[in-house]
Amino acid sequence: MRKLLYIPLVLLLLGLQSAVPPSVEIALLKYRGGGDWYANPTSLPNLIEFCNQNLNTSINPDNATVDVGDPQIFNYPFVHMTGHGNVVFDDQEARNLRDYILAGGFLHIDDNYGLDVYIRPQMKKVFPELDFVELPFSHPIYHQKYEFTNGLPKIHEHDGKPAQGFGLIWEGRLLCFYSYETDLGDGWEDPEVHNDSPETRLKALKMGANLIQYVFSE
Repeated sequence: MRKLLYIPLVLLLLGLQSAVPPSVEIALLKYRGGGDWYANPTSLPNLIEFCNQNLNTSINPDNATVDVGDPQIFNYPFVHMTGHGNVVFDDQEARNLRDYILAGGFLHIDDNYGLDVYIRPQMKKVFPELDFVELPFSHPIYHQKYEFTNGLPKIHEHDGKPAQGFGLIWEGRLLCFYSYETDLGDGWEDPEVHNDSPETRLKALKMGANLIQYVFSE
C-alpha cells in the first residue's frame, strides 16, 4: 500500500464499509501561469462517486483543492491535475511537489487539450533526471478491476492521435501518470457537459477507477 510520510496508514485503507465515515481525500492541483487548473469541475466528484460505488472505497465525496507549493499536499495520496494552458512552477513549488511524490504521493496529469507543451518542461523542474516514458499495455495500471488490453481509452478526439499513457518512473515505482490525447477528465464530467455517450463515459470512469485502485493498493 502506498504510504505518505505525513498520512496515517489508516487513512489509506480501501474496502471500508459504509459504517466507517469517509476519511480519505483526493485533491485537484491548483497552479500558476494562467492555465485553467479549475477545468472540469464535476469530474473528480463523479469519479469519487463511481469508485465508492464500484470499488467499495471510502473517499470523501468532496474533493479538496491544493496549491502546488502548499505543504497540505501531503494530506492527499492522489492529486489530479488538468487544464488547457500555461503552467508555471517556481523552485519552491517544484521542490514541494517532488518531495510529495517521493514521499509516496501520486500525481495524475490529464491533458485537457493544449497542456502538453507547458507541463513537460515544468515536470522537468520537478524531476530533471527523469523523462516521461510510454507505459506498455501490459502495465498493471491497465489491469486493475477493469481490463484495458489496448491501453488508455480514447475519450475525445483532440488531434485524432492515439491515446497514450506516459509515466515518470523512479527506482521501479510509477510516480506520475500522464494521460495524453484522451481527456479522461472530460469523460468523468456530468453527461450534459460534453454529451458523451454512456459507453464513452463508462470507459473514462473505469480507467479513472483503475488509477485510484492502482495508487491505493500499491
